[in-house]
Amino acid sequence: MKKTIGLFSIIVVASLVLVACGNNEKEGKASAEMTGTITAVGSSALQPLAEEVGKAFTAENSKVTVNVQGGGSGQGLSQIAAGTVDIGNSDVFAEEKTGVDTAKIKDNKVAVVGMGPIVNPDTGVTNLAKEQLVGIFTGKITNWKEVGGKDLAITVINRAEGSGTRATFEKWALDGKESVKAQEQDNSGTVRQMVAKTPGAISYLAFSYFDDAVTALTIDKVKPTEANVQTNDWKIWAYEHMYTKKDANKQTEAFIDYMLSDDVQTGVVTELGYSSVNAMKVERSVDGKVTTK
Repeated sequence: MKKTIGLFSIIVVASLVLVACGNNEKEGKASAEMTGTITAVGSSALQPLAEEVGKAFTAENSKVTVNVQGGGSGQGLSQIAAGTVDIGNSDVFAEEKTGVDTAKIKDNKVAVVGMGPIVNPDTGVTNLAKEQLVGIFTGKITNWKEVGGKDLAITVINRAEGSGTRATFEKWALDGKESVKAQEQDNSGTVRQMVAKTPGAISYLAFSYFDDAVTALTIDKVKPTEANVQTNDWKIWAYEHMYTKKDANKQTEAFIDYMLSDDVQTGVVTELGYSSVNAMKVERSVDGKVTTK
């Protein structure tokens, strides 16, 4: 009888120990679960990708909210440098923007975006020589008939000052020349709508904003495709940077790791019209030098 009671006691104690260990393990997992909000501000060219990946990240981490806002690369860089956001989205290197303290921020290149000129479909033009493109945006060419199109006045629609898309376009499409004074828009979606509805209009967008409402031009017969971006045959492209604080919180670091994961880089990145950083056959430094990988 005593042996039976003793054996029963051992079994009960062992069960209690196992239950306690199980509870401790659950508590450990719960304490490690990420919570909070990640706020990303800046580039509208990067915004569609950041929003889509943010939704997927939240689906896997239900207690983390990813809040993505536009405002332009300049806004993203200034806010991350000031420490007021978790991520500053930018189409340009932080070193290219004056007044941005890079000492406390970290560069994360998460994708590559191709950009190109778009026109209203009624212009009658589908290809421009590089010098013609420069002539249009610097005001030397003012009618589409001068470049083989219809007898129609050219209306230039620009991105606002501080836009990384504008900085990239002026640097690589216009050889560093400033475009003519024209109406300006902060948002890429708005630019696309205006070009689609305005006779004679021309502007420029990231590939991810191209659709059938506008005509994407070829330049010197080179098509604006991801394959041509990856080899630098199409030179109007930029890295998409997600700048973070060097002492970023764990949910922000986890989001950047998720953005750079193979599933995201080979999935949503390419599906939305960007190039994976891993697919690039060339590298471009902050001073514009291009080298083969």
